[in-house]
Amino acid sequence: MARTRGRRARSPGGEEGSAAAEFVMVGALLTVLTLAVMQLGLALLVRNTVLDAAAEGARYAALADSGLGEGAARTRELITASIGPAYATDVEARYGDYGGFPIVQVRVVAPLPLMALFGVDRGLEVVAHAAVENLR
Repeated sequence: MARTRGRRARSPGGEEGSAAAEFVMVGALLTVLTLAVMQLGLALLVRNTVLDAAAEGARYAALADSGLGEGAARTRELITASIGPAYATDVEARYGDYGGFPIVQVRVVAPLPLMALFGVDRGLEVVAHAAVENLR
């Protein structure tokens, strides 16, 4: 019986180095998947922040001693403080009607982030409503 020291038996398929290649491919796939999930989370954060600022601006404009300009300014202020001024460029407030009751609508059009905070210009549009207060 002959002994061979330090020699490995070669695999018949010639798969030397395949573990390293598989590690790189799986690592790249998991990295892309992780970044995609993080980007989706960022897009949802931006959407929810803009929607919340629009709702707060609509409530502010609907107060009895407030007006549309103040509500739009409040919305711009909240978006600028939370995300940045690039997201607060297109904000408009107007009066409307819902079921016979007066309401305030605040509409915000902002970029939709697709790659970090860069993305489709005017890709996100949210509208918030609030019932108008009066002192009668």
